[in-house]
This record gives sequence, structure tokens and C-alpha cells, in this order.
Amino acid sequence: MGSEKAFDLAVPKTRLEFKNVTRRFTEAGAGVQGLSFEISAGEIVCLLGPSGSGKSTILRLAAGLEDPDSGEIIIDGKSVAGNGSLLPPEKRGVGLIFQDFALFPHLSVLENVAFGLRRLPREKREAIARNVLGKVNLSHLADAFPNILSGGEQQRVALARALATRPGVMLMDEPFSDLDTQLRDTVRNELVELLRSSGAATILVTHDPEEAMRVADRIILLRDAKIAQVGTPEELYFHPLDREAAAFFGDLNVIHATVAEEKAATPLGTVAAKTFDPGTVVEVLVRPVDVALSSADTHGTHAARVADRRLVGGSCLVELAAKGEGMPAHMVAQVSLDNAPEVGSEVGIMFDPARAHIFPCRKAH
Repeated sequence: MGSEKAFDLAVPKTRLEFKNVTRRFTEAGAGVQGLSFEISAGEIVCLLGPSGSGKSTILRLAAGLEDPDSGEIIIDGKSVAGNGSLLPPEKRGVGLIFQDFALFPHLSVLENVAFGLRRLPREKREAIARNVLGKVNLSHLADAFPNILSGGEQQRVALARALATRPGVMLMDEPFSDLDTQLRDTVRNELVELLRSSGAATILVTHDPEEAMRVADRIILLRDAKIAQVGTPEELYFHPLDREAAAFFGDLNVIHATVAEEKAATPLGTVAAKTFDPGTVVEVLVRPVDVALSSADTHGTHAARVADRRLVGGSCLVELAAKGEGMPAHMVAQVSLDNAPEVGSEVGIMFDPARAHIFPCRKAH
């Protein structure tokens, strides 16, 4: 085996396409309605949305574990479901990684990784498995059994098993959710680097917006079994299509205003409102990170009292009791630890209007 050629991690360039795919609601979980999207070779796309939005259903449809009621699924230019075709999971060229890793407890790490290569001769199968274990830095655990592995090690074994068959499409269902925070960041970074180097078209299901922002080339935001918005992390964060999309990526301060002369004037600044009719009541949404604090008498700011503050990672969330007409009674700012004011102090608050989001008011005020 020492002379065996090193395993090539690169996979065949493959595109995954959903064309107007519908899977009606079943007892097993949420369905999806009229989904159309494409994932290119080497692209990592995160399916993001609340429970019941259809994320796992999409994964199961792509894998062949469920069949669409209508529409078509295409892998590498070939129809695998719909339009009169139905290809079984083992013939689709996909790799699957589930939340619980689904390792076989009675098989060693090496045997788990080699499991999908059963049609190859034993020596070839073992050589490939050892090579892939080297890629995930687990060669020293080849003879161990899953029950003695840490969560991160089990995750790497699951990825090695999926990569060993060189799938053109990789499907991952909440793969990091059972890992503790510090380990999750480390393992996620390692595995994403391996996925990118493999060139697989990858779908990663998550309910964590921060994880999607860190990992994805594009995000498909799902709501009520339909696609609410598709775009890069920057597009979804800075240009959400509606209030719900904006709120999915973090807390929002809400200031109500009435449109006049294509503008919505708030005590903290005037926001462009060219698409709204005069007299329309709107919600101006400002993320806590975009609220700036200064001394109470700074020109152009609005007065507020610091009601509370708490540490969140390397920053500080400052709860503000705002004063004055047109201001919400409660606002939140996210500032650096060095700039966090004391509880009870008076501060001035403002925001950059260009960073605000504006949508129709959901109810009259």
C-alpha cells in the first residue's frame, strides 16, 4: 500500500438544479412549494430558515430519500427525479452527512470510511480510506471505534466517509449543531476548507444565521416552504427584501415615520423613501451595531439614558431608554467594550441613514 497513489480529493464538476419542485406536506415534516434554484460545482449554498420551512425536505429530495410531487431535479445535466425519471440514491453521486453523523458503531473508523467503496477490491478500498483519513488528520485513529471519538472526530470521520466516494454533490444536514461552540468553529473551518478543495456542489442546512454568513457563498432563505430570498451573505444582510428577512439576521430597532417628499424623517436621521407614496407610515429598521453612541451634548444626536448593558462575545449590548417625541421607548446599541457607557449615564445616539432598512408599517400607529 505504500506505493498506492495518493487519493485525489477533487470530485467531478457537477451542477445541482431544482426546477419548480413541489413536495406536499407529509407526516414526516414540512414540504416545499415551487422551488427553483441552481448550485454550481465548488459552490457552498446554505439553506437557512426556521423549523418547518422545508430545509431538510430539500436535502432529502436531492438525495433521493423523498420524491417530488411535481417539478424536476437535475444532477450533472441528468434528470434524477421528475419528468418521468427517478434515480435511486446510490446512483446519484451524492454524499450525505447528517446531524448525528450516522457512523456504524460496530465498524472501526477505517471500515466506516471504506463502507461506500464496497465494490472495490479490499486493498484498494483500504488504501483510499487511509488516504482520506489523512486528509482529515485522523490516520492515528484508523483502528478505533466511534464510541471513543470526540464529537469533532466523529464529524471528520463522517466527512471522510462521504468524500471517499468522490461525490459531485455534498448534502449536509445541521452538521455542526451538536458540537460545543469552540469546537464547532474549529471543525467547521476545517471541513469547509476541505469541501472547497474538493470542488463539490454543497448544500448545508442550518438554522443559525451566523453560521450561514460565515460558510455560504450564497444563502437560500426559506419561509413557509417557499424561497423568501436568495443571494450572497452581504446581499441578504444589507439588502433584505422584507422585514422578516432583515430580522432573521439579528435584532432590530424599529422607528416609525411618515413619508413626505420621498423621505422618512426620524429623530435620528432622514431615510430615503422614494418607493413609498406620501403619507405612508413606514418602519425604519436599524441594527444595534449601526447605532452610534456619543456624549449627551453632541450635535446631531438624540438623548437617551443607559438602562443596562451586557457583554456579548467581544462587544457590549447597551440597552437605551430613549427620550423625545417619535423615539421608541427602548433601543439597543452594540458597541466595543472600550466605548461602553456606564449604566445610568446620559448619552447621545444616532445612526447612518444609509445603513437603515425601510418597509411598510405592519400596523397603524
